[in-house]
Amino acid sequence: MAVRWKVEGDGMRDGSAFVTGGSSGIGLAAAKQLARDHARVAIFARDGARLERAVAEIRAVAPGCDVRGFALDVADEAAVRVVVARAVAAMGAPRRVVLSAGILRYGETCALDSAAHRQVMDVNYFGCLWMVRALVPHLVRGAAIGLVGSASGIVGIYGYAAYAPTKFALRGLAEILRVELEGRGIGVTLSMPPDTETPMLEAEERMRSPVSRKMAAGASRMAAEDVARRLLRAMDRGRFLSLPNVQVWGLWWLAPSLQRVLMWQERWLLRRYGSAQVFADDVDEHGDDGPEQEGHRRDQRQGQGDAGVDG
Repeated sequence: MAVRWKVEGDGMRDGSAFVTGGSSGIGLAAAKQLARDHARVAIFARDGARLERAVAEIRAVAPGCDVRGFALDVADEAAVRVVVARAVAAMGAPRRVVLSAGILRYGETCALDSAAHRQVMDVNYFGCLWMVRALVPHLVRGAAIGLVGSASGIVGIYGYAAYAPTKFALRGLAEILRVELEGRGIGVTLSMPPDTETPMLEAEERMRSPVSRKMAAGASRMAAEDVARRLLRAMDRGRFLSLPNVQVWGLWWLAPSLQRVLMWQERWLLRRYGSAQVFADDVDEHGDDGPEQEGHRRDQRQGQGDAGVDG
Protein backbone atom coordinates (compact mmCIF):
# COMPACT_ATOMS: atom_id res chain seq x y z
CA MET A 1 0.00 0.00 0.00
CA ALA A 2 1.30 3.46 -0.85
CA VAL A 3 2.02 5.76 2.04
CA ARG A 4 0.22 9.12 1.98
CA TRP A 5 1.41 12.02 4.08
CA LYS A 6 -1.33 13.59 6.17
CA VAL A 7 -0.18 17.14 5.54
CA GLU A 8 -1.37 20.16 3.67
CA GLY A 9 0.29 21.51 0.54
CA ASP A 10 2.16 19.47 -2.02
CA GLY A 11 2.06 16.41 0.20
CA MET A 12 3.84 13.14 -0.34
CA ARG A 13 6.11 14.00 -3.24
CA ASP A 14 7.68 16.87 -1.30
CA GLY A 15 7.92 14.91 1.95
CA SER A 16 11.04 13.28 3.32
CA ALA A 17 11.36 10.15 5.42
CA PHE A 18 14.09 9.22 7.91
CA VAL A 19 14.85 5.58 8.74
CA THR A 20 17.33 4.28 11.31
CA GLY A 21 18.69 0.79 10.93
CA GLY A 22 18.13 1.46 7.25
CA SER A 23 20.89 -0.75 5.88
CA SER A 24 19.08 -4.07 6.40
CA GLY A 25 16.04 -5.83 7.78
CA ILE A 26 12.84 -3.98 8.59
CA GLY A 27 14.52 -0.59 8.24
CA LEU A 28 15.72 -1.29 4.70
CA ALA A 29 12.33 -2.74 3.74
CA ALA A 30 10.59 0.38 5.06
CA ALA A 31 13.02 2.67 3.24
CA LYS A 32 12.38 0.87 -0.05
CA GLN A 33 8.63 1.20 0.34
CA LEU A 34 8.91 4.87 1.23
CA ALA A 35 11.18 5.48 -1.76
CA ARG A 36 8.68 3.85 -4.10
CA ASP A 37 6.22 6.49 -2.94
CA HIS A 38 8.60 9.17 -4.21
CA ALA A 39 9.56 10.60 -0.83
CA ARG A 40 13.08 11.83 -0.22
CA VAL A 41 14.60 9.17 2.00
CA ALA A 42 17.47 9.42 4.48
CA ILE A 43 18.74 6.20 6.00
CA PHE A 44 21.00 5.94 9.04
CA ALA A 45 23.27 3.05 10.06
CA ARG A 46 26.65 2.48 11.66
CA ASP A 47 28.50 0.70 8.88
CA GLY A 48 29.42 2.99 5.99
CA ALA A 49 29.95 0.20 3.44
CA ARG A 50 26.60 -1.42 4.18
CA LEU A 51 25.00 2.00 4.11
CA GLU A 52 26.28 2.60 0.59
CA ARG A 53 25.00 -0.78 -0.58
CA ALA A 54 21.60 -0.09 0.94
CA VAL A 55 21.37 3.29 -0.81
CA ALA A 56 22.13 1.55 -4.10
CA GLU A 57 19.44 -1.08 -3.42
CA ILE A 58 16.85 1.57 -2.67
CA ARG A 59 17.70 3.56 -5.77
CA ALA A 60 17.41 0.37 -7.84
CA VAL A 61 13.79 -0.17 -6.79
CA ALA A 62 12.91 3.53 -6.96
CA PRO A 63 14.90 5.12 -9.81
CA GLY A 64 15.23 8.85 -9.49
CA CYS A 65 14.36 8.91 -5.80
CA ASP A 66 16.51 11.20 -3.67
CA VAL A 67 18.12 8.70 -1.28
CA ARG A 68 21.05 9.51 0.99
CA GLY A 69 22.87 7.57 3.67
CA PHE A 70 24.17 9.02 6.93
CA ALA A 71 26.65 7.05 9.03
CA LEU A 72 25.47 7.16 12.63
CA ASP A 73 25.68 5.23 15.89
CA VAL A 74 22.30 6.01 17.44
CA ALA A 75 23.65 5.21 20.90
CA ASP A 76 25.85 8.34 20.72
CA GLU A 77 23.57 11.20 21.78
CA ALA A 78 25.93 13.97 20.68
CA ALA A 79 26.44 12.36 17.27
CA VAL A 80 22.69 11.95 16.84
CA ARG A 81 22.14 15.69 17.34
CA VAL A 82 24.84 16.59 14.81
CA VAL A 83 23.89 14.06 12.13
CA VAL A 84 20.15 14.69 12.41
CA ALA A 85 20.72 18.43 12.01
CA ARG A 86 22.82 17.73 8.93
CA ALA A 87 20.16 15.41 7.49
CA VAL A 88 17.36 17.90 8.09
CA ALA A 89 19.40 20.63 6.39
CA ALA A 90 19.99 18.37 3.39
CA MET A 91 16.62 16.60 3.10
CA GLY A 92 14.14 18.82 4.90
CA ALA A 93 12.15 17.98 8.01
CA PRO A 94 10.81 14.42 7.79
CA ARG A 95 7.13 13.64 7.61
CA ARG A 96 7.70 9.98 8.36
CA VAL A 97 10.26 8.62 10.80
CA VAL A 98 10.91 4.89 11.23
CA LEU A 99 13.19 3.97 14.14
CA SER A 100 14.39 0.44 13.47
CA ALA A 101 18.03 0.28 14.63
CA GLY A 102 18.61 -2.49 17.13
CA ILE A 103 20.98 -5.14 18.43
CA LEU A 104 20.59 -8.36 20.38
CA ARG A 105 22.70 -10.10 23.01
CA TYR A 106 21.34 -13.53 23.86
CA GLY A 107 21.73 -15.06 27.32
CA GLU A 108 20.57 -15.21 30.91
CA THR A 109 20.43 -12.20 33.22
CA CYS A 110 23.46 -13.06 35.35
CA ALA A 111 25.40 -14.82 32.60
CA LEU A 112 25.59 -11.72 30.44
CA ASP A 113 27.99 -9.11 31.74
CA SER A 114 26.99 -5.58 32.66
CA ALA A 115 28.43 -4.18 29.45
CA ALA A 116 26.13 -6.39 27.39
CA HIS A 117 23.01 -5.19 29.19
CA ARG A 118 24.06 -1.55 28.84
CA GLN A 119 24.98 -1.95 25.18
CA VAL A 120 21.61 -3.33 24.17
CA MET A 121 19.74 -0.69 26.16
CA ASP A 122 21.93 2.06 24.71
CA VAL A 123 21.07 1.10 21.14
CA ASN A 124 17.53 -0.26 21.35
CA TYR A 125 16.04 2.20 23.83
CA PHE A 126 18.29 5.23 24.16
CA GLY A 127 19.01 5.18 20.42
CA CYS A 128 15.30 5.74 19.80
CA LEU A 129 15.06 8.30 22.58
CA TRP A 130 17.98 10.36 21.22
CA MET A 131 16.49 10.29 17.71
CA VAL A 132 13.09 11.40 18.98
CA ARG A 133 14.58 14.25 21.01
CA ALA A 134 16.62 15.43 18.02
CA LEU A 135 13.77 15.16 15.51
CA VAL A 136 10.62 16.28 17.32
CA PRO A 137 11.49 20.01 17.20
CA HIS A 138 11.57 19.73 13.39
CA LEU A 139 8.33 17.79 12.94
CA VAL A 140 5.17 19.47 11.68
CA ARG A 141 1.51 18.62 12.13
CA GLY A 142 0.72 15.48 10.19
CA ALA A 143 4.12 13.90 10.72
CA ALA A 144 4.35 10.40 12.14
CA ILE A 145 6.91 8.38 14.08
CA GLY A 146 7.07 4.59 13.85
CA LEU A 147 9.02 2.67 16.49
CA VAL A 148 10.00 -0.92 15.82
CA GLY A 149 9.46 -2.83 19.03
CA SER A 150 9.02 -6.57 19.37
CA ALA A 151 6.65 -9.25 20.60
CA SER A 152 9.35 -9.60 23.28
CA GLY A 153 7.97 -6.33 24.62
CA ILE A 154 4.65 -8.02 25.39
CA VAL A 155 5.88 -10.98 27.45
CA GLY A 156 9.38 -11.75 28.65
CA ILE A 157 10.89 -14.84 27.03
CA TYR A 158 13.73 -16.94 28.43
CA GLY A 159 17.11 -16.15 26.88
CA TYR A 160 16.30 -12.53 26.06
CA ALA A 161 17.34 -11.04 29.39
CA ALA A 162 19.16 -8.11 27.77
CA TYR A 163 16.86 -7.68 24.77
CA ALA A 164 13.30 -7.96 26.11
CA PRO A 165 13.65 -5.19 28.75
CA THR A 166 14.69 -2.75 26.02
CA LYS A 167 11.50 -3.51 24.11
CA PHE A 168 9.36 -3.10 27.23
CA ALA A 169 11.06 0.27 27.77
CA LEU A 170 10.43 1.23 24.15
CA ARG A 171 6.77 0.34 24.55
CA GLY A 172 6.53 2.65 27.56
CA LEU A 173 8.25 5.45 25.65
CA ALA A 174 5.85 5.03 22.73
CA GLU A 175 2.81 5.20 25.03
CA ILE A 176 4.08 8.42 26.60
CA LEU A 177 5.05 10.03 23.28
CA ARG A 178 1.60 9.23 21.94
CA VAL A 179 0.06 11.44 24.63
CA GLU A 180 2.71 14.16 24.49
CA LEU A 181 2.62 14.62 20.71
CA GLU A 182 -1.08 14.19 20.06
CA GLY A 183 -1.81 17.86 20.66
CA ARG A 184 0.76 18.80 18.03
CA GLY A 185 -0.84 16.52 15.46
CA ILE A 186 2.14 14.15 15.35
CA GLY A 187 1.31 10.46 15.25
CA VAL A 188 3.13 7.68 17.07
CA THR A 189 2.93 4.02 16.05
CA LEU A 190 4.53 1.05 17.80
CA SER A 191 5.19 -2.10 15.77
CA MET A 192 5.47 -5.34 17.74
CA PRO A 193 6.56 -7.96 15.22
CA PRO A 194 7.26 -11.65 15.85
CA ASP A 195 10.45 -13.29 14.63
CA THR A 196 11.22 -11.47 11.39
CA GLU A 197 13.37 -12.78 8.55
CA THR A 198 16.36 -10.46 8.85
CA PRO A 199 20.13 -10.88 9.18
CA MET A 200 19.73 -10.34 12.92
CA LEU A 201 17.37 -13.32 13.20
CA GLU A 202 19.73 -15.52 11.19
CA ALA A 203 22.55 -14.78 13.63
CA GLU A 204 20.26 -15.11 16.63
CA GLU A 205 19.11 -18.59 15.61
CA ARG A 206 22.70 -19.82 15.72
CA MET A 207 22.95 -18.67 19.34
CA ARG A 208 19.71 -20.06 20.74
CA SER A 209 19.81 -22.67 23.47
CA PRO A 210 17.69 -25.85 23.21
CA VAL A 211 15.10 -24.21 25.46
CA SER A 212 14.77 -21.18 23.23
CA ARG A 213 14.66 -23.33 20.11
CA LYS A 214 11.77 -25.32 21.54
CA MET A 215 10.00 -22.13 22.59
CA ALA A 216 10.39 -20.68 19.10
CA ALA A 217 9.34 -23.86 17.29
CA GLY A 218 5.65 -23.00 17.30
CA ALA A 219 6.07 -19.26 16.86
CA SER A 220 5.21 -17.51 13.64
CA ARG A 221 7.69 -15.50 11.61
CA MET A 222 7.27 -12.80 9.01
CA ALA A 223 9.13 -11.27 6.12
CA ALA A 224 10.68 -7.88 6.84
CA GLU A 225 8.74 -6.42 3.91
CA ASP A 226 5.42 -7.47 5.45
CA VAL A 227 6.29 -6.02 8.86
CA ALA A 228 7.37 -2.74 7.24
CA ARG A 229 4.26 -2.54 5.10
CA ARG A 230 1.95 -3.04 8.07
CA LEU A 231 3.86 -0.47 10.12
CA LEU A 232 3.65 2.17 7.38
CA ARG A 233 -0.03 1.45 6.88
CA ALA A 234 -0.70 1.83 10.61
CA MET A 235 1.22 5.12 10.61
CA ASP A 236 -0.79 6.30 7.62
CA ARG A 237 -4.06 5.48 9.39
CA GLY A 238 -3.05 7.09 12.66
CA ARG A 239 -3.07 3.83 14.63
CA PHE A 240 -0.95 3.47 17.73
CA LEU A 241 -0.33 -0.27 17.50
CA SER A 242 0.86 -2.37 14.60
CA LEU A 243 0.32 -6.00 15.62
CA PRO A 244 1.34 -7.55 12.32
CA ASN A 245 -0.18 -11.02 12.53
CA VAL A 246 -2.82 -13.04 14.34
CA GLN A 247 -0.36 -14.64 16.75
CA VAL A 248 1.00 -11.30 17.97
CA TRP A 249 -2.52 -9.90 18.14
CA GLY A 250 -3.54 -12.80 20.37
CA LEU A 251 -0.41 -12.43 22.47
CA TRP A 252 -1.21 -8.76 23.07
CA TRP A 253 -4.82 -9.27 24.09
CA LEU A 254 -4.31 -12.50 26.02
CA ALA A 255 -0.95 -11.64 27.58
CA PRO A 256 -1.92 -12.17 31.26
CA SER A 257 -3.21 -15.70 30.62
CA LEU A 258 -0.52 -16.59 28.10
CA GLN A 259 2.18 -15.41 30.50
CA ARG A 260 1.24 -18.22 32.88
CA VAL A 261 1.30 -20.77 30.05
CA LEU A 262 4.69 -19.56 28.81
CA MET A 263 6.17 -19.65 32.30
CA TRP A 264 4.98 -23.24 32.75
CA GLN A 265 6.49 -24.20 29.38
CA GLU A 266 9.80 -22.47 30.17
CA ARG A 267 10.06 -24.18 33.56
CA TRP A 268 9.38 -27.58 32.02
CA LEU A 269 11.98 -27.04 29.29
CA LEU A 270 14.58 -25.77 31.76
CA ARG A 271 14.10 -28.88 33.91
CA ARG A 272 14.58 -31.04 30.82
CA TYR A 273 17.46 -29.24 29.11
CA GLY A 274 19.04 -27.30 31.95
CA SER A 275 20.13 -23.70 32.12
CA ALA A 276 21.94 -22.56 29.00
CA GLN A 277 24.07 -19.89 30.70
CA VAL A 278 24.67 -18.55 27.21
CA PHE A 279 27.09 -15.73 26.50
CA ALA A 280 26.17 -14.38 23.09
CA ASP A 281 27.71 -11.78 20.88
CA ASP A 282 26.00 -8.60 19.93
CA VAL A 283 23.99 -8.84 16.75
CA ASP A 284 22.95 -5.62 15.11
CA GLU A 285 20.61 -4.66 12.33
CA HIS A 286 23.20 -5.99 9.87
CA GLY A 287 23.27 -9.40 11.52
CA ASP A 288 27.02 -9.42 12.14
CA ASP A 289 29.15 -9.69 15.25
CA GLY A 290 30.40 -6.49 16.78
CA PRO A 291 34.12 -5.70 17.05
CA GLU A 292 36.20 -7.95 19.27
CA GLN A 293 33.20 -10.17 19.95
CA GLU A 294 34.70 -13.43 18.70
CA GLY A 295 37.49 -13.20 21.26
CA HIS A 296 34.96 -12.27 23.92
CA ARG A 297 32.85 -15.30 23.03
CA ARG A 298 35.86 -17.62 23.26
CA ASP A 299 36.95 -16.17 26.61
CA GLN A 300 33.48 -16.51 28.09
CA ARG A 301 33.12 -20.13 26.96
CA GLN A 302 36.47 -21.04 28.50
CA GLY A 303 35.40 -19.55 31.82
CA GLN A 304 31.95 -21.09 31.70
CA GLY A 305 32.63 -24.73 30.95
CA ASP A 306 29.64 -26.34 29.27
CA ALA A 307 27.81 -23.22 28.14
CA GLY A 308 25.11 -24.98 26.17
CA VAL A 309 24.57 -23.93 22.61
CA ASP A 310 26.87 -21.10 21.60
CA GLY A 311 27.09 -18.80 18.61
